[in-house]
Amino acid sequence: MDNLTKKDQFERSKINIHARDQMKCWAHALGVSQEELRKVIEKAGNSAAAVRKEPDANHDERTGSQR
Repeated sequence: MDNLTKKDQFERSKINIHARDQMKCWAHALGVSQEELRKVIEKAGNSAAAVRKEPDANHDERTGSQR
């Protein structure tokens, strides 16, 4: 059962640039550096959906190609 009052859970629809663990997780998931992710968030806002739509945040480092 999900419990949103737990400290270790975060809102998955938003990216908190002040939470190091979230930045690391999102950067890895998107295949970009944390600095690149920070720049995309500054441009698009902290909505995970908006960040995913940005071309700069869609680099998949495993294949070396754009998604």
